Amino acid sequence: MRVIAGIARSRKLITLDSDDVRPTVERTKEAMFSAIQFEIEGRKVLDLFAGSGQLGIEALSRGAESATFVDNNKKSIEVIRKNLETVGFAEQSKVINTQAEVFVKASEEKFHVAFIDPPYATGILQKILPEVERCMADGGIIICEYPYGEEVPEEIGRFKNRRVYKYSKVSVAIYRE
Repeated sequence: MRVIAGIARSRKLITLDSDDVRPTVERTKEAMFSAIQFEIEGRKVLDLFAGSGQLGIEALSRGAESATFVDNNKKSIEVIRKNLETVGFAEQSKVINTQAEVFVKASEEKFHVAFIDPPYATGILQKILPEVERCMADGGIIICEYPYGEEVPEEIGRFKNRRVYKYSKVSVAIYRE
């Protein structure tokens, strides 16, 4: 796993060697960022169910102002912190060890871009999307990764599912106002 583009391009990232973590494959990550490539610079990013932190780190590498990484697994939090140190983005990052649902319900911060990549086939994505919507700044983008064939809502409050990309066994939905 590596950073694809930006100032940390080609830097290798570590991940947990566990069935609990499913890193986004490079092809899918590249497609996500191609879809929003001109909407990252200077933005605040939220990486929910962060795992290794690779989506937030990719955004920082491409010029995001800051990133908040949320994961409830302490080992994942350690990996995220190591990866941030490796690429030099610790200063512009917050790493929070809590459940994603708890974070979004309590957060007062507004984000421009949110990446949501929860455990598959648990129903968590559908439950958390309405909560994420309230954390989004005007003009924000919500990007969800989920298993192909799973249903996601067409609308989340003021956000509409504008595009779905399919990659083998994975789908990516992009919600915009």
